[in-house]
Amino acid sequence: MSAPIEDYALIGDLFSCALVGLDGSIDWLCLPRLDSPACFSGLLGGPDNGRWQITPASGGKATRRQYRGDTLILETEWETPEGTVRVLDFMPERGDAADVVRIIEGVSGRVPMRLDLRIRFDYGRAMPWMRRIGDHLTGIAGPDSVWLRSPVELEGHDFAHRATFVVCEGDSLPFVLTWHPSHLPAPRDVDPYEALASTERYWTDWARQCTYTGQYRDAVVRSLATLKALTYEPTGGIVAAATTSLPEAIGGVRNWDYRFCWLRDATMTLEALLRSGYRDEAKAWRAWLMRAVAGSPEDLQIMYGVAGERRLEEYELDWLPGYEGSRPVRVGNSAAKQLQLDVYGEVADSLFLAVGSGIQPERHAWSLQSAMMGFVEQHWSDPDEGLWEVRGPRRHFVHSKVMTWVAVDRAVRMIESFDRRGPLDQWRALRDEIHREVCAKGFDAERGTFTQSYGSRELDAALLLIPRVGFLPPSDPRVVGTIEAVQRELTTDGFVERYATGEEQGVDGLPGQEGAFLACSFWMAGALQQIGRTDEARELFERLLDLRNDVGLLAEEYDPRLKRLVGNFPQAFSHVPLVLTAYDLEGHDGLRGGRRTA
Repeated sequence: MSAPIEDYALIGDLFSCALVGLDGSIDWLCLPRLDSPACFSGLLGGPDNGRWQITPASGGKATRRQYRGDTLILETEWETPEGTVRVLDFMPERGDAADVVRIIEGVSGRVPMRLDLRIRFDYGRAMPWMRRIGDHLTGIAGPDSVWLRSPVELEGHDFAHRATFVVCEGDSLPFVLTWHPSHLPAPRDVDPYEALASTERYWTDWARQCTYTGQYRDAVVRSLATLKALTYEPTGGIVAAATTSLPEAIGGVRNWDYRFCWLRDATMTLEALLRSGYRDEAKAWRAWLMRAVAGSPEDLQIMYGVAGERRLEEYELDWLPGYEGSRPVRVGNSAAKQLQLDVYGEVADSLFLAVGSGIQPERHAWSLQSAMMGFVEQHWSDPDEGLWEVRGPRRHFVHSKVMTWVAVDRAVRMIESFDRRGPLDQWRALRDEIHREVCAKGFDAERGTFTQSYGSRELDAALLLIPRVGFLPPSDPRVVGTIEAVQRELTTDGFVERYATGEEQGVDGLPGQEGAFLACSFWMAGALQQIGRTDEARELFERLLDLRNDVGLLAEEYDPRLKRLVGNFPQAFSHVPLVLTAYDLEGHDGLRGGRRTA
């Protein structure tokens, strides 16, 4: 069985990333890209599904671990009766091939060690042909090959390669695992110690760019580094998470592939980067966004691949047992085909925020935005699947309508503030029309709250964003009533759920429950801050920080009943609002041009 989600730490090289457990095992690694098939899939099953473990022979979880400063170099230590040993894990800057470096350091005594390597390409399905070439152990299956350079001899047995050895005080043993296309000549060896030094320099220099100076700096920098690690550097695309099919409820069926780029995350991610001084990353993300959404507005998808791919066909991996038996295991995401009107608002808001922050607009950005406005004019009143990708009948989701208002509002403000050309009076009238309808049909006057969809009594945590996007000011009684209603009806043990779910079937059409959605809980902290309940907001924010694992990472959700993280990990949509809420609590903005309107 795989370890608890919170036992994992992230390492990466801005092309892909790996998860390393407290037991010294790399249980998840997709190569060569973030969305490639995994060669270690033990996370979704067990050791036989692929892993690379280095640990003291006595086994057990590490005594302590940490990232080295603000870097993505993981330091893991075990204190044993025989002595203390440390393992450094990192992925150096991508060169000719993808490398994972593990350096074992003897801290004290003489510690017996063991190594277990089980390479399984194609999500654990393809057993490689293993052989020795020079001082390398190589494995090949189809298009993939891996090359292990090891200071100790590994022996093959039962479809695994193992080694036992002793590490003494002062020893340093480097292991380098390299992925390479199988049809190409052997990859060039990297010097593990030079790679360690250059990797440390890179991340340290990168972290110094952060402009946040408040009391939550460690949490903010670690969250920003996580976002950076979830970035596919060649395109600037940022995936929602490093994993697929980690369940929203242990043993449940809400198991989705999150290794794609959601437009839902666009504005908040851009805002977090800009507020923190990372303009190059913000420009790269905006450029990815422009390329991905280029084309006809009616073809706009809610998510894309890391290079802007549109075909994200969903299928199941029936040979994997799933994380703690949570099946099915899915690859791809058919939600990409859904109609979610909120994405038009997210794109428009991102473009407005970028221009307002001084980022030079793309040449055809306003033409694209104007074309999108034509689609919004025709379809804003249509039902859709909503922000949360509900797999059921379409509805008139209030958040979706609010975001169509955002799309129109930002177009109006682009004309008013940045001298763009368009039918200003027509769009102002449309903005007013959408606003009137949402307030009339999406607000339950009896309960004093906006609702999830027109005519429903259900609530939705996305309603907490109404003041943030400027649809109504925080002081409006309807906003205050909505915040209080969500706090009252969608909160478990102080943490916020997306919407009501039930044991038999939730509003999303799926059985069972899910955990509290961490992004929503951060939204609640921000909303409380906006309506003047600062002490309460800070208390909630600090409770959320306490949910991070020992190296500062968050999953998608938290299960208050099991008191553990659930969902895909680490989750960008948890770390982005962490950053933004930290800024909100400090009371400083850092953006030019602004984003909000009342």
